[in-house]
Amino acid sequence: MNLFAFTTIFAQAGKGLGEFAGDYSSKWDAGTYDGGLVFAGIIKWLVTTWGVPEWVPLSSILNGVLEASVFPEIGALLITIGLVFGFVNIFAIGAVWSERKVSAHMQCRLGPMEVGPHGILQTVADGLKLLAKEDIIPRLADKPLFALAPAIVFAGVLMRFVPLPFGDQLIASDLDLGLFFIAAVGAVEVLGVIMAGWSSNNKWSLFGTIRTATQMVSYEIPIGLAFITVIICSGSFSLMEIVNQQGGSLNASDGYVYGGWIWHWNLFRNPFMLVLSITYFIASLAECKRSPFDLPEAESELVSGFHTEYTGMRFALFFLAEYAAMYLVAAVAVVIFLGGWWSGIYPLDALGLGPEATTLAKTLGLLIKIGVFLSKAFALVFVQMWVRWTLPRIRLDQMMYVCWKVLLPISLVCLIGSCLWELASGGASVFGFGIVVE
Repeated sequence: MNLFAFTTIFAQAGKGLGEFAGDYSSKWDAGTYDGGLVFAGIIKWLVTTWGVPEWVPLSSILNGVLEASVFPEIGALLITIGLVFGFVNIFAIGAVWSERKVSAHMQCRLGPMEVGPHGILQTVADGLKLLAKEDIIPRLADKPLFALAPAIVFAGVLMRFVPLPFGDQLIASDLDLGLFFIAAVGAVEVLGVIMAGWSSNNKWSLFGTIRTATQMVSYEIPIGLAFITVIICSGSFSLMEIVNQQGGSLNASDGYVYGGWIWHWNLFRNPFMLVLSITYFIASLAECKRSPFDLPEAESELVSGFHTEYTGMRFALFFLAEYAAMYLVAAVAVVIFLGGWWSGIYPLDALGLGPEATTLAKTLGLLIKIGVFLSKAFALVFVQMWVRWTLPRIRLDQMMYVCWKVLLPISLVCLIGSCLWELASGGASVFGFGIVVE
């Protein structure tokens, strides 16, 4: 999280640092800044000024590569990938520790206490344990598919972070079809799960795979209907645009979006959106295989589901993918329903916006928006943990009943109702407010 904030501070102050980026200074005039580009530009500036020392192996080749005009773009890409990957790992470590503490306090226990202050290093110790474990592949397993499946599952989750913003102007890539990309790439994760269960040559793994594929494919339909409804109401697939439309007002003269109040959020856009947000959250629990929808990993029935035969870091990749998916679905809910980085308090959201804002005001405003976005997402992650340790696991037939006979009809009604509301109100919210052009 600190790396993201640190990167974005540099990106926001891009006009001052633009000289480091050489021919790419025009990047700082764009609406969305790539924080990684600044660091790549600084590296290029240092190299072109002093060069790589001759005592460094292959110094002549390195000098030629680093002096190439394409290096800032390549460097930005690599740094962005590294930051996203780092965030996912740091979040997973923190989420595992938090869930242990949440479950412990709900059961009148203390949870981890011995390893580090309040057991905060317990998850680090578990990670080291997984690193040291032997990587075992069953003798009758399909070895290539068995080895590839964890990476595909993790990549299927990680790729969906590409169009996901972490705050104002902090995004890996603002895709025009961002919401569609998130929905479509979810199929990659299902493919990896099927590969894991089939290649293990284990009946319990195969049963878990069948359950997982059935559950994830089924619950993608209510989630997809929620996405379609938001797209119709906002008129855009871009997650940045969806958040900006919940900002309240747009100044036509300078093109800056100014923060509005809480009733500008999509959650309050019409009466159907509130119901739709609840259906999305329930479906997202099933998509993440979280209780009460954790049937694919039901220990009392399937040993450990589709990753029964996995050990060491291959098992850890499944674990990382699950916790990364928890943040992913929570962050998407924040973007499409809860106003993204807008706090709903106009003076606070307007800080640092506008052409007259100082660098200090822009930096403070940016940090506030990052904090607001992450706070909302972490709050929803906490609710997921709360639900897990409160509700019992449901049966397979109940899981399918909830999807096809409860969530799907409700989502369809919300979709049709939202469309009719948009036609009748001209795009205004339930409070009579829409995007106001000043």
